[in-house]
Amino acid sequence: MKTGKLLAVFILLSVFLAACSGPALKVEPIEVTENPSTKIFELEAALTSGRAEQINVLSPTWYAKAESYLDKARYGLAHNDSVAGILKNVAYGHAHFKKAEEYSAKARTTIPDAIKARNLAHEAGAAAYALDYQDLENRFIGLTMDIENDQLDRARKYEQKVAQGYADLELRAIKEKTLGKVRELIAEAEAMGADDTTPTILAIAQKALNDADQFITEQRYEREKMQEKANEALFQAQRVGQIMALSQKLSLMSPEALALWSEARLHQITNQLGARDLRNESTDLQLENIIQSVISLLDDNKNLKALRQQENETFSTKITELETTIDAQRKQIAALEGDSKKVQRERELIAMKEKETQARLEAEKRFQQLFIEVQGLFAAKDAEVYKQADNLIIRLKAMQFPVGKDLIMPDNYPLLSQVRQAIRTFGNPDVVIEGHTDSTGSLAINEQLSKKRAEAVRQYFIANGTLAEDKVTAIGYGAERPLSPNDTPQGRAINRRIDVVIKAEKTTE
Repeated sequence: MKTGKLLAVFILLSVFLAACSGPALKVEPIEVTENPSTKIFELEAALTSGRAEQINVLSPTWYAKAESYLDKARYGLAHNDSVAGILKNVAYGHAHFKKAEEYSAKARTTIPDAIKARNLAHEAGAAAYALDYQDLENRFIGLTMDIENDQLDRARKYEQKVAQGYADLELRAIKEKTLGKVRELIAEAEAMGADDTTPTILAIAQKALNDADQFITEQRYEREKMQEKANEALFQAQRVGQIMALSQKLSLMSPEALALWSEARLHQITNQLGARDLRNESTDLQLENIIQSVISLLDDNKNLKALRQQENETFSTKITELETTIDAQRKQIAALEGDSKKVQRERELIAMKEKETQARLEAEKRFQQLFIEVQGLFAAKDAEVYKQADNLIIRLKAMQFPVGKDLIMPDNYPLLSQVRQAIRTFGNPDVVIEGHTDSTGSLAINEQLSKKRAEAVRQYFIANGTLAEDKVTAIGYGAERPLSPNDTPQGRAINRRIDVVIKAEKTTE
């Protein structure tokens, strides 16, 4: 927390110094006839896109200055400042963001190894190691600030140390992510006496764990093989528990009870396969009977699959023939229409333009109707609903998560059901789930937590069939967009929120 505050002060000081002594900005003025709300939205979209491209960390000083001008423009719009003043702040925001883009491009060529290592560590979940990760983030920001100050040699000098730090933390995160559960299961088994009761399977599990650990150390980017090793280790570790439980159960049985139990399991499978009852024969013969029955079923399924494939090929051939015939008929009709087609096209073009204009008008009316309808779904204490350009924003005031977690609690389901109804009101729109936190904790942890909470809501909508995966996106902003000061419990509670952005489909004819 202390380190994060020092970093924030460092960035703000750098912003101030850059504003006083940095290179001259080329500011493109915005005509006062432009809509301030629309222009603010465009700057916000540019900064959001820039954040996705990591410009906020590759050029932190210039990006922070661009955000400060965006905040000034928003404040001016909310307090009815002059249009000229609002648009001037937007113009300066774009100018600073353009500088941020230039320096981020320079950073990508100056410290490529550190950037790559940072991305890999982030993907591996290294942010979970808060203190170590934040220390590396501070050192990385130091590199990018050196680049902003044109101290490229200094940035290159310390690049490899930062890159190695990220690489070490990445390996630590990968092992914890892939093998943490395995270590936990084996430790539990050992504590329960597996060394004595099931030493053979325990040794197998331990060897699988060691093999996976060694492979990850040597080949951490062989993702497919690494996951295969981890899955094998997890499988063997789970076997230990199952074998221990089964061994304990069987140890309490008499020889006859054990024999009957084994026979019952084989007979159950035989019944499901519709095979002959051979309980009056040896166990080996019963097992062979089951195996042959399964082989027979597999052969039948293979033949059915081949038959279905043949039928599909025949159907596809017929469809192709019909499409060829239809295409030929269309060409004949087109050839017979002659010069009258030109006049008809001109009339159609005029009619099309009139129809498009009418469609736009109807779309705007429809959006207003839907906005009013969605507003009526929510009580004031639960959510705020408002418009932003062509988007509808549902701010979930009543959506709360357990401290530091991304778990959706059951008492939030009624509110999310209302959101689902609101989304369906717009048909099949694109939706963005935005997660926000208060300023408690480090920047990296807050950003990751807000992203996880937004993703949890996204997965809820996908799981409930509200939207397809490609129709809903989750973004985490951390504590960067507060609605209220973070110096009171009430303000922090307001800032911890989920915003649902519904992007209305544009009506075209």
